[in-house]
Amino acid sequence: MAADTSAPELAPSLERLATEMQAWLAYLPLLAVALVVVLLAWLLGGWLSRRDLVGRVARRNPFMQDLARTTVRWVVLVAGLLVALEILNATALVGAVLGTAGVLGVALGFAFKDILENYLAGLLMSLRQPFAPRDHVVIDGNEGVIVALTSRATILMTLDGNHLRLPNALVFRGVTLNYTRNPSRRFQFDVGVGVNEDLVRAQSLGRDAMAGVDGVMADPPTRAQVMALDDSSVKVRYFGWVDQRSHDYGLVMSEAIRSVKLALERGGIDMPEPIYRVQLSERPAAVPVPAPSPGRPSSEPVPSPTATDAAQAAVDTRLRPELDPQIDQEQRETGREDLLDSNAPRE
Repeated sequence: MAADTSAPELAPSLERLATEMQAWLAYLPLLAVALVVVLLAWLLGGWLSRRDLVGRVARRNPFMQDLARTTVRWVVLVAGLLVALEILNATALVGAVLGTAGVLGVALGFAFKDILENYLAGLLMSLRQPFAPRDHVVIDGNEGVIVALTSRATILMTLDGNHLRLPNALVFRGVTLNYTRNPSRRFQFDVGVGVNEDLVRAQSLGRDAMAGVDGVMADPPTRAQVMALDDSSVKVRYFGWVDQRSHDYGLVMSEAIRSVKLALERGGIDMPEPIYRVQLSERPAAVPVPAPSPGRPSSEPVPSPTATDAAQAAVDTRLRPELDPQIDQEQRETGREDLLDSNAPRE
């Protein structure tokens, strides 16, 4: 009796299952064709991405080459997926998939904001080339020599030989001072001379002394300018120019200061130290303290150059590439990740 009642109840389910199986069997050829289309799209995308035509789009920039090849591969694959969905008559899923992808993209954008920001900044700087390898720069207060630009960070070698990584977003937004872009660089320093001295003569002696220093450029010429009248001296500022391609900026300025000091001493120009008058309130009466004469007494002998001065006269101010071995090692370690090209057009 139970068998007689169960058979009619199972019949509709069995018929429905048989119908679905027949539908799936009829659907299998379309599914196979769709899979073949996706596979062909994947293979075609890979083949196109390896063509030289795609590489020539950004032949000077390995990073852009990789990005172009990846873009071509995925564009062809997405086109194949759309064709496969059309074959399966499932194009209605495209809108849902794109909507989900959009929401997911926004969420990932917030989650990886800093990473994406550095990546995009590196991409833009690789196109603009704001600096070249081995440029001496100051970026947002960080001074060093450019080693490499990667997709995530700009690598500097500080002047004391330390490895410094700056996020690309910071470099892209920050202020960059490039000392190498213009090889001629000006230096300046102040000297205090006595208030009774001949300022025109002090300026002339200093200019002539700087002009004789190895590494100081003849054009633009050296210059001296009276800047201020202090309590015990007159401030004179001296200016000179250095060609950084051949001479060390710091060494040339150091030698210029030494030469000006020696020339002023030889010329009898007084360079007084600051004078202060101290009065103690606990003392019953103030004892007058005579202030020393700001000028050099005529009877005081003019100092002559010492043996040390003569030895220092031959200071070598030529450029010394002390950081080059460390920079070479860093660049070898960076390898193909470096997005900078010394031959590429610069911003």
